Amino acid sequence: MIKNTDTTIPLKEYFDSIADRWDRWKNRNRYYHKSVERLLQFLVPPQSTVLELGCATGDLLNAVQPFKGVGIDISPMMVQLAQQKHPHLIFHVVNAEELSLDQKFDYVVMSDLVGHLYDIQLALEKAHTVMIPRSRLIITYYNFLWEPVLLLAEKIGIKTPQPRQNWINTHDLHNLLDLADFEIIRTGYRLLLPKNIPVISWLFNKYFSQLPLLRKFCVVRFIVARPRVQETNSDRFSVSVIIPARNERGNIETAVQRIPSMGSKTEIIFVEGGSKDGTLDEIKRVVNLYGEKQNITYCVQSGSGKANAVRDGFARATGDVLMILDGDLTVAPEDLPKFFNALATNHGEFVNGSRLVYPMEKEAMRFLNLIGNKFFSILFTYLLDQKFKDTLCGTKVLFKLDYEKIVANRSYFGEFDPFGDFDLIFGAAKQNMKIVEMPIRYTERTYGTTNIQRWRHGLLLLKMVLVAARRMKFV
Repeated sequence: MIKNTDTTIPLKEYFDSIADRWDRWKNRNRYYHKSVERLLQFLVPPQSTVLELGCATGDLLNAVQPFKGVGIDISPMMVQLAQQKHPHLIFHVVNAEELSLDQKFDYVVMSDLVGHLYDIQLALEKAHTVMIPRSRLIITYYNFLWEPVLLLAEKIGIKTPQPRQNWINTHDLHNLLDLADFEIIRTGYRLLLPKNIPVISWLFNKYFSQLPLLRKFCVVRFIVARPRVQETNSDRFSVSVIIPARNERGNIETAVQRIPSMGSKTEIIFVEGGSKDGTLDEIKRVVNLYGEKQNITYCVQSGSGKANAVRDGFARATGDVLMILDGDLTVAPEDLPKFFNALATNHGEFVNGSRLVYPMEKEAMRFLNLIGNKFFSILFTYLLDQKFKDTLCGTKVLFKLDYEKIVANRSYFGEFDPFGDFDLIFGAAKQNMKIVEMPIRYTERTYGTTNIQRWRHGLLLLKMVLVAARRMKFV
């Protein structure tokens, strides 16, 4: 039983005493609770397996539409009401600091719970036991700057009265997550105005709340984290290297010769894109020459553009790990094991190449392309709340299982990225994947010319950034 340090009333008895009035209190602050529900619906894909710690009467758990939903709460009365309201879900009377379930979940949710916990670190450690490396922990909590306002709201009867809480700041919670072996993926802010004032609340909460300075004053903060687990047996994964090749005849055999063997098996898939220099004939020659010793195949892409070529290659891939290597070989094939090792040892779940760390050769990237890349990097850093240095490097690596999740949710952003870079990055961010950047050296082309049309393609990429801002940031 958890005791509140400022009162002799145990939390269990307190929440039992207000259980029959809980929904009435929620209705008084319907705008706030619906906003939290929408946030969790954005962060948790439908049909996931979800455990909510501190579930109260189960409305939030029900809102995320789980395939299997389990809620626990310290209050027997809350759990009884939750089971009556949502009979298709499962509820248990359990203290979060004594959690012991022989199950694993895709998502563990702690919404407005950390303020009531006697030992936050212990509760986080218990949450660790019901998660796998790909699970996600989502925490929402009050911004401690709002403490005086919320205490006043309780006194005048417009907010649920509660025992004194732990008012911890973001640094405290980050530190506790680190001590409990969690790694933070993303953080965010919601609700400048927790009460509904027509038009004004919509404007403030949808747009102003995401501006760099104002967002620090939002009442709700959230964290998405994953268990910190480092894999050691990287050889159990097979690899598929996808090489989009349009007018790259001079690089085909070189690519095969330079790509190292990785994992339990490495396959190479060339995707030819309507070349005019004999690239397809060269691919066929190379496959015939090396195919018996190496696992090399090819196809002609079904449409046009690099994004289509990559998707066709991924569809044919049989490996556990999917890699993109541009056919111009400006990213050295010898660097691919770095990407593989970062993914296979669980340092990241989406590994994105970064060409802007090491000095690049003089003609490797034109000046305007460099400026455009830096511009998009600033936008991505803001939109995804994660530092991005290079968004348009063609080399990206992820697990096939994770790619399939991106495909299943691709309609969320739309279909107009000509290269596929933004499509994959935004898709990975939407799925709460751990994104890491891998610094590589960027070299000049030794054959052919670039297929990039900087102005037309740049406008398309800018359009996708605007869509992503609406779908990722201003939601």
